[in-house]
Amino acid sequence: MSITKKLLQAASGNAGSDNLYVEDVFSTFLYDGNSSTNVITNGIDLAGEGGLVWGKSRDNAFGHMLIDTVRGGDKGLVSNATSAEYDNNTMITSFNSNGFTLGSYLGLNYNGDDVASWTFRKAEKFFDVVTWTGNSTAGRTIAHNLGSVPGMIIIKCTSAARSWIVYHTSPGATKYLTLNSTNASATTSVTFNDTEPTDSVFSVGTANSVNISGETYVAYLFASDAGGFGDDGDENIVKCGSYTGAGGGTPVAVNLGFEPQFMLIKSTVGTGDWNLFDNSRGVYTGGEDARLWANKSDIESFGVNAIEFTATGCNIIDMVNASSDLHIYIAIRRPMKTPEAGTEVFASPEYTGNGSAGKKVTSNINMASGSMAIFGNTSSSGNFRRIYDSLRGTGKFYYPNDPRPESTDSTGLVEFLQDGVTVNADSNVNSSGGIYSMFSFKRATGFFDITSRKSTQTGVQPAQYHNLGVVPEMMISKSDSSGGFYVYHSALGLSKYLSLSSTNAQQSFAVFGSTLTATQFQDYAPGSNQQVINYLFATLAGVSKVGSYTGTTGSDVNVDCGFSAGARFVMIKRTNSTGGWYVWDSVRGIVSGDDPYLLLNDTDAEVTNTDYIDPLSSGFTVTAAAPAQLNATNDTYIFLAIA
Repeated sequence: MSITKKLLQAASGNAGSDNLYVEDVFSTFLYDGNSSTNVITNGIDLAGEGGLVWGKSRDNAFGHMLIDTVRGGDKGLVSNATSAEYDNNTMITSFNSNGFTLGSYLGLNYNGDDVASWTFRKAEKFFDVVTWTGNSTAGRTIAHNLGSVPGMIIIKCTSAARSWIVYHTSPGATKYLTLNSTNASATTSVTFNDTEPTDSVFSVGTANSVNISGETYVAYLFASDAGGFGDDGDENIVKCGSYTGAGGGTPVAVNLGFEPQFMLIKSTVGTGDWNLFDNSRGVYTGGEDARLWANKSDIESFGVNAIEFTATGCNIIDMVNASSDLHIYIAIRRPMKTPEAGTEVFASPEYTGNGSAGKKVTSNINMASGSMAIFGNTSSSGNFRRIYDSLRGTGKFYYPNDPRPESTDSTGLVEFLQDGVTVNADSNVNSSGGIYSMFSFKRATGFFDITSRKSTQTGVQPAQYHNLGVVPEMMISKSDSSGGFYVYHSALGLSKYLSLSSTNAQQSFAVFGSTLTATQFQDYAPGSNQQVINYLFATLAGVSKVGSYTGTTGSDVNVDCGFSAGARFVMIKRTNSTGGWYVWDSVRGIVSGDDPYLLLNDTDAEVTNTDYIDPLSSGFTVTAAAPAQLNATNDTYIFLAIA
C-alpha cells in the first residue's frame, strides 16, 4: 500500500487496513537444502492463517511434496504419484507466522540441493483447503471458505492410493483431469456430479477418487478473477483460464489482466504434462525457461523458450502450444505492493572477487523474481561495466559503456537469488582480489519496472504496456543491435534523449515516440524482430527521486529529494553539454569529504580523491569543488537518487 494511502487511512481512523496483496498470500521461495533444520522465511503467515506448501528438488528426481496446515506438517502428498498420504515427522516441523521450518526429509531438504517451494496462504478470493470423509453419495456438497466461485479444484484421496482429480472452469464440471498423469480431460458424471461449484460449496459424485465411503480426502481450491486485493481491494491476483494452441513457433498472446509470476499449464485434448513455470526459477524473454512438471519427478529442465511473461499476461511460444489443443492454466500475479523504503528495493553491495565459480554476492533484496544489476570493477581499469536483468536471464548482458549488441557469457552472473546473485570467475564481475560494486534494483510499483519485447518495425515502436503504476520519469532502452542505449528523462521531454554509453549532450529526436502514461510507453529499434529491453524509473516519496538541478559554478548546490536520511545512491549526467554518467553510493561513501565515484560510460577504476558530492538529509549536495560536468552556472543536470 502506498504511503499516501496509509496516511489518509490513518487520518480517517482506518490505520492498519486489512488490505491484502499477492505478497501476503503467495510466495515462490528458492532455497538450498541442508539435511537439517532449515528455516524458510517467505513472509507468508501459515501459523495464523493456514495454507499449503508445495516443494520440489530442482537437482534430484524426488517427487513433488504437498503439505498443508489442515492435515499437518508431517503428512505429505506426492503430486506425481497416486500414493496415499505419506507420514513423516521430518518434513515440515513447524508452520510459522512468516514461513515454515523444514526437518531433514530428503525430498524437501537434501543437503546441497536447489529446492523450489510455492506457498499458498488460505485467503478469501485466492485459496482454500478443505477435508472430508467419503460417503459414496452422488451430489454430495462440500462447503468451502473461498468466498468466490472456484476456478480450479485439486482433490486427492489421502487414505488410499488414488489418482489426483482436477476440476477446472474451462472444461467444466462434466469433465476432469488427472494431476499425476498426462491424460487428456475425460467426461464423467461421477467425479463432480456434472454440477458447477458455487461460492460456498462444490459437488462430488461417487467416484473412488473423490467420495468412497470411509476414505479421507483433501481439496485445494483456487479462485479466479475474484478481485479482493490491492490498495482498493478490487484487483485480481489469480486467474484460471484457457487458450487454444497455434503450434510451436506461432506465439499465442494470452491476456490475463496482470503480469504473472507463476503458471501451471496443461493441454486438455492430447496427452501432455502439467508444466510449471515461475519467474524466480526463470521465465526469460527470448531465452530458455526453467520447467518442472507436477506429474513427473524429473529434475528441472531448460533448453526451450516455452513462454514469456508480459505486462498484461503471457506469450505462449513452444512446448505448451500444441496446435488446436485447448490448454488450461492457473496464473498468479507478480508482486504488487508499493515499497515504503529504499532499502526494500535497492542495494549496492561491495565485494572482493575470489576468481572462483559460484561466488555469492548478498544484496539483502529479493533479486530472483524481478531485478536489474549493474556491475562495476572499482579497483582496476579496463574492465567493462555490465548490466544484467532477470527478464533476459543469466548470462545475457549489455555493456553500458559500449553500445554493442547483447552479449552472452556463462562465466558472468550465474543465478538471481532470493537475497542476491552468484557469479563465476570473470574479470568484469569476479577476478581474484578485484573490488566490485553491484547496484541492485528490484522491480516494484511506483519505483522501477522492466519490460522486454521484440520490435515489429524500424524506428519508434507501437505503444506497449508497463507495470510501473505511474508515468515513467526516466527510461533506459537498448535494442539487440549496435548503437542505442537511449535514455529518456522527464526534464528533457519526449523530443530529446541521452545515450548511456556516451558523454554527448542531449540530442533532439523523439526516440520514445509520443505515448507516455501510467500504463503505456514507446521505445525505439533500428530494425524489426530485435529484442528491446527497457528499464523504467519514477519518483516515489521517501524512496526515489528522478529530477534535475541547475548548476552554479563555485557554489554548493543542495538537491532536495524529499528524503529524511539522505541519498544512498546518486547518478548524475549533464544534459546541455558533454559529461559522464557519474555514480556514487553510500557503501563506498557519500560523506563530508572525498567520495569515490564510477562512470558508467567508461572502464576506468573508481576515482577516490575528489569531493564532488556531500550528504544532505533531504537528498544530496553537489559541492563547489565539483567540475563543470557536475556544477557549471546555468547548466542543467539530470539525476536519479535513491534513499
